[in-house]
Amino acid sequence: MSRNKISLKRMISAALAAGLALTMTVTAFADEPYTAYNYDYWDDAIPSQSAYRVEKTVTGADMGLDRLSDPSDPLYISDDAPAKLSDAKDLFYDQDNDTFWVCDSGNNRILRLDTDLKVTGCYTGFTGSTEISVGEDGKSTFLNPNGIYVKKSIFDDKLYVYIADTDNSRAVKCTVESGTEMTLVQEYTKPDTKLYDSETFNPSKILADKAENIYVVCKSVNTGSVQFNKDGEFQGFYGANRVEVTAAVIAQKLWRKIASNEQISAMTRNVPVEYANFDIDADGFIYTVTEAANTTTDAVKKLNPAGYNIWDNAVGDEYSFGDVASEYDSTTNKTYKCRLTDICVSDNGTINVLDYENGRVFQYDKLCNLLCIFGTKNSTSDQAGSFLGPNAIEARGNEVYILDGTKNDITVYTETTFGNVVHRAVLLYDEGRYSDARADWEEVIKRDGGYAMAYVGLGKACLNDGEYMKALDYFKTAYDQDDYDKAFKYAREEWLRDNFTVIMIVIIVLIALLIVKAVLKKKGIKLIKRKKKEGN
Repeated sequence: MSRNKISLKRMISAALAAGLALTMTVTAFADEPYTAYNYDYWDDAIPSQSAYRVEKTVTGADMGLDRLSDPSDPLYISDDAPAKLSDAKDLFYDQDNDTFWVCDSGNNRILRLDTDLKVTGCYTGFTGSTEISVGEDGKSTFLNPNGIYVKKSIFDDKLYVYIADTDNSRAVKCTVESGTEMTLVQEYTKPDTKLYDSETFNPSKILADKAENIYVVCKSVNTGSVQFNKDGEFQGFYGANRVEVTAAVIAQKLWRKIASNEQISAMTRNVPVEYANFDIDADGFIYTVTEAANTTTDAVKKLNPAGYNIWDNAVGDEYSFGDVASEYDSTTNKTYKCRLTDICVSDNGTINVLDYENGRVFQYDKLCNLLCIFGTKNSTSDQAGSFLGPNAIEARGNEVYILDGTKNDITVYTETTFGNVVHRAVLLYDEGRYSDARADWEEVIKRDGGYAMAYVGLGKACLNDGEYMKALDYFKTAYDQDDYDKAFKYAREEWLRDNFTVIMIVIIVLIALLIVKAVLKKKGIKLIKRKKKEGN
């Protein structure tokens, strides 16, 4: 096929898919501040059905933060306790207790919220043995806490709150005593060892695994997260990013082989980019995200217990996260790239990645298939669903919560009907139950004819059900070459099996004809020779 034909086919296919999707999505995203889209086989953005819609936006007033300044309320903190969020940096959902926790960083406090996002606790510090930021009441206060993680211990069944107390240069592990009181269990400060060579210890994010090992992301530490054991002992670094391979890096590596010591010492060091945030799933795998706008290497990683990336492109697998290409904004004359600032793995395995730069959420299944894109950043609008400074993302079931540290609110997204069907189909698909997912994929196609993954899902269902010719059509539509080849192999084997008798008869007949032809030819030759002999 010529290049012109391929190009024409691509344009026609993209136009048809976009047109079909547009006719189906006008109603779906008419009330949303963003246009939902997805990517086709050629990585072109095409309109798609909205998988999520804005349920509500919750401010400090909606949370009931005025309770914190009411002397008659059990949650009373002080007469001048702020009634709104300020530069909130982190959000965490505690699945065990069905509660949310917020790092209200600008107000130097931690908030606990119920599922309606109403305040049920406020903590400005903790009691316990420490000498950092101790007030007149003997309580050690928080100073710009940036990260929070909450976990029930498998050892003593207690609930522990882990806090990255950034400007106090420490991380802490506390127990909750009431709606306003915490008690210190363990404090983590700068490791006193030559292995830790950074001048500072400014933790920004924190999490704990099942064994209660602590992982801390520190600013200016690019060798991975700082790891402590259950007793607070420094264990080393975990899951460092690789150096971004660029033309400049390659050239410098070659130049180092011939440069003098003076020239080498004057060169800029190529070091990994530290990651910005992480999350841990139910199986203990840690997912990291790197915020640097210009990085592609290790932008999102899934780490095994040894700290190695399971999604390592070096082994030949291809994974991409965020937008495929940069976006040009004609109003500001700027080109925007993704800054993936947070990651959240929901209890059903979906992976949600938050793009700070563009205010978008990229949702993937556990196999890294892109499911949907939603959200937007809009500096000129206060419309629900648009963001100014999206700092954190969490999921509760299929609901998605986004904390905006500039607008000082939390936006709650819920599934649309389309999103619900997609999630049902994907759950079955990822479990290998392709036939069971067939009806849902057919419904997805009805609602969004350009949804490529649905055609792959239907192709695998047909392949599983022995409908190989239908599978070929679906894989061809999805441009899924590998599965198409597999379906073609099965279709060929089925055709040979079904037509074996006819094929054998044809072969026998052909052989017989060849034998007859050979015999006749031989007799003809003998006849000619005899006539020649008689003529002589």
